[in-house]
Amino acid sequence: MGGPARDTGADGGSVMTREKEPRRRLIIRSTVALSFVLAVSGCGDGNGTSDHEAPSAGGTASASLVSAKDFGSATFTASDIVDNAWFPLEPGTRWTWEGHAYDDDELIDRKVVITVTDLTKVIDGVRARVVWDLDFNDGTMEESEIALFAQDDAGNVWQLGEYPEEYDDGKIVKTPAWIAGIEGAKAGLAMKADPQLGTPSYAEGWGPQVGWNDRAEIVQMGERVCVPVDCYDDVLVIKEFGVTKPGAFQLKYYAGGVGNIQVGWGGPKEEEQEELALEELMHLSPDALARVRAKVLAQDARGYTYSEDVYGHTSRAEPSQS
Repeated sequence: MGGPARDTGADGGSVMTREKEPRRRLIIRSTVALSFVLAVSGCGDGNGTSDHEAPSAGGTASASLVSAKDFGSATFTASDIVDNAWFPLEPGTRWTWEGHAYDDDELIDRKVVITVTDLTKVIDGVRARVVWDLDFNDGTMEESEIALFAQDDAGNVWQLGEYPEEYDDGKIVKTPAWIAGIEGAKAGLAMKADPQLGTPSYAEGWGPQVGWNDRAEIVQMGERVCVPVDCYDDVLVIKEFGVTKPGAFQLKYYAGGVGNIQVGWGGPKEEEQEELALEELMHLSPDALARVRAKVLAQDARGYTYSEDVYGHTSRAEPSQS
């Protein structure tokens, strides 16, 4: 299959789109993806034992990390540079996924837009890359989230916290933030440096005050998956699940050099049944990235008021020094 066409996006960036087929908002998974969901939906949840222990004082960077106890600020020397092949976070990159999910038994259109900013923020002694996540239901923005990621010296990507703003009629109604090092929260693994089948599940973070307890398990490698942007070989599939919600999980599909390209689901108790596919991959122009920076800095500033006890204890976001 030929490569995707490139057009100029509304924000002035370079955008990858599908060449021939018209855009479909409701996702039809590839045969490979669908058959895999059916195959793993009968599997156990693999919760294992809790590994949300206090981080070690120094830590040793390793590609075989499985828990928060392996997290230590001494293993992060260029932490805001996230170039893990499965989870690259280059400033100015924007992914747009579209699909659908269920909300109280009603099928709704869903759109997720994630942009890597040129901002950083120090969390629990580690300088993290600031990522901006916008969620839309039926065309209305329901949530705007600042997510914080850092890469250790071995290439593992860690999630250090989130500050979400949930909206109702355009007004902020909830800000369930969790930040590593505050109120018992711990950093978790977003992506291993060298993901391999047969390895134990691992914590993606621990935010006890807001119920953030997701875990991940590598369940498939070497798949071929087609989404509107392109077709990809050697796709990595990761199963994500909450330890307090047995019988429900998400499947996330990652392509090397691109990141997450598709989201599926499984389990008899999965309620949202969210399905998303990568519709657009854009690299923002400097002007467009500057506009994003301004909006994220405004949200960062609001966090000190709306989440005074959690986000209010962090240092301010600031432009990258490198």
